Amino acid sequence: MKGGHNGNNSLRAARSAIVFVLCYLVLLAAILLMIFINNPSGWTEYMRNNISGVLSLIVCTFLLCCILYYYFYFEDRDFIFAARNVAFLFSLFILVIVICYVFGRFVDIYARPFALIALLSVFLFNRRQAILFNFVFALMMFLIDTYTNNFSIVGATNEMYYSLVLCFVCGTLSVFVAGGIKTRGGLIAAGVIVAIPTLAIILLFGLPAFGDGGWKRELTSAAWGVLGSFVSSVLALALMPVFERMYNCLTVFRLRELTRTDASLLMRLKTEAPGTFNHSLIVAQLAETCALALGENAELARACAYYHDVGKLKQPDCFTENQTDYNIHDELTPELSADIIRSHAKDGYDLLIANRMPQVFADVALEHHGTMPIKYFYAKAMKLSGGDADVKDYSYLGPTPHTKVAAIVMIADSAEAAVRSLKERTPETVEKVVRSLIEERMDLDQFADCDVTMRDLTTIRETLVAALSGVHHHRVEYPAIRFNRGGSVDE
Repeated sequence: MKGGHNGNNSLRAARSAIVFVLCYLVLLAAILLMIFINNPSGWTEYMRNNISGVLSLIVCTFLLCCILYYYFYFEDRDFIFAARNVAFLFSLFILVIVICYVFGRFVDIYARPFALIALLSVFLFNRRQAILFNFVFALMMFLIDTYTNNFSIVGATNEMYYSLVLCFVCGTLSVFVAGGIKTRGGLIAAGVIVAIPTLAIILLFGLPAFGDGGWKRELTSAAWGVLGSFVSSVLALALMPVFERMYNCLTVFRLRELTRTDASLLMRLKTEAPGTFNHSLIVAQLAETCALALGENAELARACAYYHDVGKLKQPDCFTENQTDYNIHDELTPELSADIIRSHAKDGYDLLIANRMPQVFADVALEHHGTMPIKYFYAKAMKLSGGDADVKDYSYLGPTPHTKVAAIVMIADSAEAAVRSLKERTPETVEKVVRSLIEERMDLDQFADCDVTMRDLTTIRETLVAALSGVHHHRVEYPAIRFNRGGSVDE
């Protein structure tokens, strides 16, 4: 089994490497096309006269691409072994390079959207990766500016160095400015904020020219720089949905769109399985609270909880929360009932994948019951068979949770259902139930594949007890009084 797994990884790594080389050749073709566009009639002469520079460009850009590849190789091997993700990285870089070339060549060097790569990557990936991407991109653009004829035809000298500094400083700053943004309007505001240091840097670079009467040119350059910062945020806003759809990326913006109650699958859940929908809303609230307590991505936990039970859409009437007086399981054997119940995890996974939902949603849907036994039908089978029933035939098929978010949803899901069935919901009884649920899952090794610690489980337990004591609280009994239209009272 282990050898088969290693062989599969080797195959994925080989495919990834092949796609890497092909994508690099596309990047190289884009760079060479720039040389041709800059001077259609003399590009061959330029290549002959600058062969060493062009070779330096080819080798250095390749090494920069290798830095990106090896970063993911050591930090997230599963990601980079997927050939699709290699294409994703290169498409991001090639697109932004082409955009910067177009602005620099046909508008003004300072009009380049220097912060574009940083703004896109901070939402599509994370802050640390966005800083690396910006670093590699800045060096790559500097190499392209240095070893191509991008500037020789307009007599530029120091602009390529100014461009390098602007890309480093403004791109890195935008990572920190935009890192906490959760709305598309905030992304536009980030471009405005980044425009301030851009303006300051360009004016400082051009300060010596003010005394020589070149103040108009420097002010114009500063204006182009401000425009470039604003264009960075506008282009990031426009390109984000493209990458979200093409590569099924999960940004904070898409998370919010998918957790709106009018999202297609949630609408189906609301109409076809209303009990499951209401249960998912409460579990989402609990999961979000637990994630906040652990310092995890609360919005991701809430979104995963919304979709964790969508597999019940296949046979909604087979689940207690959607039933009224009729229970179909009264007419079925325990084996068949258990098979129907446990299949909702795999059905949810398949449904989410078929609807091109984020992979993490599908994984949580598949993992949120782990390999736990379905106690009710196991007990029923034991009674009917006289104690001759295999618990594996009445257990979920797994796998067990692989992330903290999946573990949070697992515990929140079972805790909400268990506490709802309690007749007395005091903090003491709720605490006893939640503690028992967590300990049982620990005994059955449900958290063996994720990085949940004992301290995390304690925090989850305390958070759920406090939250569930408030969600499932008792109300005072209303008096049996009815008021008529005229204000009189019917006893």
